[in-house]
Amino acid sequence: MALALSIVALLATFYQLYLQRVHNEKSVKPLIQIDLTDQNGLLYVHMQNNGLGPVILEKLVFTKDGKIYTDITQCVELNPKEYQRVTISGSVKVVPPGEYLEVFSKQFGEDISVSVIDDVRHQLADLKLTVIGRDIYDHKITTERDLSWFARHLPKESHNMV
Repeated sequence: MALALSIVALLATFYQLYLQRVHNEKSVKPLIQIDLTDQNGLLYVHMQNNGLGPVILEKLVFTKDGKIYTDITQCVELNPKEYQRVTISGSVKVVPPGEYLEVFSKQFGEDISVSVIDDVRHQLADLKLTVIGRDIYDHKITTERDLSWFARHLPKESHNMV
């Protein structure tokens, strides 16, 4: 009888360890959200970590017309010195909980015409962003977002021409 109770207690202990491990993994899980803004001459794409643990980013993938790119400079026809961006190549980037990574950001001056801003909106709207990373327990995390949201106020015929 004592041996049976010891075995049951040992099994219960291992099960409790398993439950604790599962709880720990879920309590530090990152939650990736791709945020887009288009207001007051500011266009940006942020990768926000709204989870409770850090996310280890391995790659940002941009898809345009079925082709895959790892750098936004390859996808948009803008001078790279005129906008903010991040490139992840050959290394990883850690984004702590509550922080964001600026994937793309462009602030236009008040003297810029709407057609110039619309052109950048068109270029961004043609992209799809895929964020590939992992959590601290090495679980793969992938989030995708189509950036066609930037074309929501553009005339339909002008978006189809670009």
